Amino acid sequence: MEQKFAMLFDLDGVVIDTEAQYDVFWRQTGKEYGLGENIEQRIKGITLPNIVSQFLSHLSQEQIDKILQESSDFESRMEMPVIPGVLDFLEELKQNGIKTGLVTSSDDRKLQVTFKNVPIKPYFDTIVSADRITQGKPHPMCYLLAAKDLGISPENCIVFEDSFHGIQSGNAAGMKVVGLSTTNSEESIKDKVWKVIPDFKNFTLKSLQ
Repeated sequence: MEQKFAMLFDLDGVVIDTEAQYDVFWRQTGKEYGLGENIEQRIKGITLPNIVSQFLSHLSQEQIDKILQESSDFESRMEMPVIPGVLDFLEELKQNGIKTGLVTSSDDRKLQVTFKNVPIKPYFDTIVSADRITQGKPHPMCYLLAAKDLGISPENCIVFEDSFHGIQSGNAAGMKVVGLSTTNSEESIKDKVWKVIPDFKNFTLKSLQ
């Protein structure tokens, strides 16, 4: 693949296998604060400020602050196993000089914790976190910003996503989306993406041609 292409990666559920842990945290938080059924599914791919404005606005500021602190404490101690095969694929992209971006709804504080635990930062030519955008996924702002950073037109970018909001964001940016069936079933995402993969095992540049 020529250099005019770029590969853009979401973080949770795409590079690191953390979604199941988030499910437990938000399910418990939802029960404790009466946030409604399946809150853990409804917030996937959404930035923390948007979670606060969309799902927590009825709570007192004291309760919101408590949830934010609990979320921060949880993220600082969560396990961060990598998705199978992703490091090999990132290495292949680097060896072939293909530009890459990490495009995540996580904020910079969470990224600092992630980069301490998982040696992935050197693989990315740009990083777009929640702290760099004003409109989170499913809005395309984050992916369009990454493409701009890399100097690559959106139609020449391939996005790797797992959540419905993330997939919507990549599509809205006019990019090809590869869906990972790590968070949602292949059946539920296959009509929304270019192709579906379970993980990056045996996945190479040739797989994209």
